[in-house]
Amino acid sequence: MSDALALAVDLGGTKVESALVDADGTVVPGSRFREPTGPELSSDQLTSAVRSAILASLTTLGDPARLIGVGIGSAGPITESLGLVSPLNLPSWRDYPLKALAEQTVPGVPVTLRMDGLCIALAEHWVGAAQGYDNVMGMIVSTGIGGGLILHGNTVSGPTGNAGHIGHVEVAGFDDPCKCGGIGCVEAIASGPNTARWARAQGWTGETGEDLAISYRDGDEIAIAAVERAGRAIGQAIASATALVDLEIVAIGGGFSQVSPDLFDHIRAAIARRAEFGFVTKVKVVPSGLSSDGPLVGAAALVHRAETVS
Repeated sequence: MSDALALAVDLGGTKVESALVDADGTVVPGSRFREPTGPELSSDQLTSAVRSAILASLTTLGDPARLIGVGIGSAGPITESLGLVSPLNLPSWRDYPLKALAEQTVPGVPVTLRMDGLCIALAEHWVGAAQGYDNVMGMIVSTGIGGGLILHGNTVSGPTGNAGHIGHVEVAGFDDPCKCGGIGCVEAIASGPNTARWARAQGWTGETGEDLAISYRDGDEIAIAAVERAGRAIGQAIASATALVDLEIVAIGGGFSQVSPDLFDHIRAAIARRAEFGFVTKVKVVPSGLSSDGPLVGAAALVHRAETVS
């Protein structure tokens, strides 16, 4: 294990996690801690959750000199230049100074904040399924849908830090309303909770994405239709993104991405419909090459792979 360590923080709509990660992209055993988040929590409760997770990881550090930086991946939108976050699924945090909170909690250590989707792209490019490619999109398909871009080997975050937010790209043929105000955003269609919601509206009796996976394996027709629908929407969004920036590979992780291997077949089938555009149909769509450590590895990459972070 390398001597240099990054403190990685991943903030999402249901949890915040913190861990120490070495320069090879390995999470230090015993350093990973989790606290719940959620739309029902107040700003003070969310602040306490983040601080508690960070401090728990720091107790395992040992030599403080080993810590070279803090990397934070946050659900978006964010304001990168000011270190502010406004996660869509955490309504009590709007323009919350998350970077400043980390700086106060870990004084004297540089802190880098980026959108969580970009961190996923970094992780896949560094030690995951996108190694060897320089035009990459990383995606998370879970409670929400996020993404991030690496083009010509460097991250692309845009002037506000929200580039690559593919979950809020609208796709044709769908009219599902989205919390962002859009109609037919891929997150509103194909996230785990929204796919389950659509299935229930068709008469399915389950509750969660996990339940949907079981029903799919059991041959439930509504579950099969729901997974096909989600895959078609994700594939359409990826095809559009590839038409825009000429991607080579898209690596997809997150809990709902594992609902069935068939999800990827539906994604690829939607992309294949762009038959006259070989530069679109060439894009490879693959499962994440990372374990559940991926978001933390990506946050750590903001420190250990700082040269790729624009």
